[in-house]
Amino acid sequence: MEESVLSKIICDLFDVKAIKFGKFMMKSGIETPIYFDLRVVVSYPYVMKNVADVMWQKIEETKISQDLICGVPYTALPIATCISINKNVPMVLRRKENKSYGTKQLIEGNYKARQKCLIIEDVVTSGSSVVETANILRSVGLEISDCIVLLDREQGGKKNLEQERIKLHSVYTMSTMLSLLHKHNKIDKNNFDLIEKFVEDHKNLKIMSEPFKTKNILSYSNRAKLCKNPITKKLLQIMEEKQTNLCLAVDVTSFSDLLHFAEEVGSEICILKTHIDIIEDFNVDSMKKLKEISQRKNFLLFEDRKFADIGNTVQLQYKSGIYAIAEWADLITIHHLPGPGIIRALKNIAVNQKNGCLIVAEMSSAGSYTTKEYAAEAINLAKEYSDFVVGVISQSVLTSDPNVLHLTPGVKMSEGTDNLDQKYVTPDVAIKERGADVVIVGRGITEAKNIRETASAYRRASYGFYQELLISGENE
Repeated sequence: MEESVLSKIICDLFDVKAIKFGKFMMKSGIETPIYFDLRVVVSYPYVMKNVADVMWQKIEETKISQDLICGVPYTALPIATCISINKNVPMVLRRKENKSYGTKQLIEGNYKARQKCLIIEDVVTSGSSVVETANILRSVGLEISDCIVLLDREQGGKKNLEQERIKLHSVYTMSTMLSLLHKHNKIDKNNFDLIEKFVEDHKNLKIMSEPFKTKNILSYSNRAKLCKNPITKKLLQIMEEKQTNLCLAVDVTSFSDLLHFAEEVGSEICILKTHIDIIEDFNVDSMKKLKEISQRKNFLLFEDRKFADIGNTVQLQYKSGIYAIAEWADLITIHHLPGPGIIRALKNIAVNQKNGCLIVAEMSSAGSYTTKEYAAEAINLAKEYSDFVVGVISQSVLTSDPNVLHLTPGVKMSEGTDNLDQKYVTPDVAIKERGADVVIVGRGITEAKNIRETASAYRRASYGFYQELLISGENE
């Protein structure tokens, strides 16, 4: 690409004040001495056209193939529109907010599963906005492998996107932009050195999880439509139909007690969680009765086994022995410490692909050794093996991908810690602040005097907090 063309566009952007110098707060909370604001170019059609042309030239140079393009909302939308019109490339539109009226679609336009969609972005810093858009596009079956950006700030975005299987192609890097501005006397040496040092000091920014209340909130029914995993779809449909996001954890030692809880509370829950190895009188006939109750009252059975061994061993633990877990459990848990092989091993045993697994990303016990990096890897695996992994066990929302469910344990009407360091959070904190899709309640219900009424109270409260999020999302 000719330097004269690149120089003219950068100088034009400087002249229309799309490039600003001073003190500006970034999304990450870091103060930056330079701000690239491409929103102003909508008032300068010739600049916007030139930006779109040079980005298209980059697409052609790198030989990126695409069936569709999609601009990251909002700033990149007009650029993507220019490319679409001028180059006759079909475009889809990603909504930034979920709507409850009209088509209720997250992605507008005509598209088919497996089509290649190229993401168009104006500026990439950590890459979080590109990842969020890619997750939504992938959730409807589109294939995302590349992103074209006008400016790469060289602060970690390229590496972060590679981890999400997205290759970043930039027209400018921060280094080349600064050099061109300095060459054409748009920036003095002091500012040049200041910005160069800033980039060097902040070149490995990580994608930060946004506060949950700023994320797009989808209804369970809309998420079910997006999901390809049959067990995830089934769970979301149960949650919508029964108006419940409550999972009951039943840690009892007799099968009669387990069946009693299932019968009494089954109408209030979407999942019943067990530790079947603590049952002292386990037998196949009682397991058949439990399965019958789950089908009649329409909830899933979740064996919280927390598999954490090599592939051959977990396969035997899953399908064999007296418990034969794969025959009756809709969901199981794993620790991903052994690596992705454990997921592949269990997936191969799953009965007719009607079983799913949950990865333990975070735990509710005080002093847990589950780090942020460990949790992030759980999300990577959940996305990679989305045909088997339903979601994660977590204490906070870890991804905006609608295909990944977050189940939060340690929920009780009052906060606190028990004598074995189990920490509790309330349903409103778990759902409205931490982003739980399903709350897991144990002793708060099982030790109540009237378990049916207590479970009903938990269900109404938890589902109500979810509905509040939906309403607030519609009003934004």
